[in-house]
Amino acid sequence: MSFKSKNTKHLYTIFVTTLTLFIVVSCKTKPYNNYLIEGKKIEISKKYSSNETIEAYILPYRAHITKDLDSVISFTNETLDKSQGEWQSNIGNFMADACMELATPIFFKQQNKQIDIVLLNSGGIRSIIPKGNISKRNAFEVMPFENSLIVVALKGNEIMAMANHFIKDKKPHPLNGLKIFLNKENTITKVIFKDKEIERNQIYYVATNDYLANGGDNMTFFLKNEGTFDLNYKIRNVLIDYFYKYKIIEASTVDRIIKE
Repeated sequence: MSFKSKNTKHLYTIFVTTLTLFIVVSCKTKPYNNYLIEGKKIEISKKYSSNETIEAYILPYRAHITKDLDSVISFTNETLDKSQGEWQSNIGNFMADACMELATPIFFKQQNKQIDIVLLNSGGIRSIIPKGNISKRNAFEVMPFENSLIVVALKGNEIMAMANHFIKDKKPHPLNGLKIFLNKENTITKVIFKDKEIERNQIYYVATNDYLANGGDNMTFFLKNEGTFDLNYKIRNVLIDYFYKYKIIEASTVDRIIKE
């Protein structure tokens, strides 16, 4: 091969390489930065009429859901309401007892352990259950959120912190498994679990909702745990299952907060 041929080949290689680099660089996506976001309020008023085609399409689904939600599945002789009572309410007792009864077998199957205590928050109860027939709709009204049951392992020290928070908060949080005794000044004198005072280093398994398990409603004692277990069981579904199981709902009147 001649010197001229070698030189030509070398120049050709340089040309192809340069062209390739030019194409790559020129085709590279330029970065874009968003400097301004604009929005406007669109008021929903009567001038926005419904779409008849869409309405006709969803009508059978709406009818099916309405029929399912409004079907009578249980009955109560009293209105269940969280506003009745200082530290306890009939709806709170009912919900805590229902969670204890239906969630314990699931936890036992999952972990071979028993649920010892149930604590929910009164703020999560969003409606009453009126006296009379009970439907699935009542469960959705009481629990419109997607809260699930979480079992949290807590030592006795945190159970005592729980009891102190309960009394200090002065709200009828649903409670099962504990008896909190108070003197005339509303100071805790003892906290009893199964006829024994709480042992500081013993582990107790507390069922609560996922919001509280993450320290919600200032229940930070749940964060100082020895482990958590997700039961994958929505509290709303607990209520519905309980309604199906019992055709007459009677809230327990057993005292959980006892003034001596």
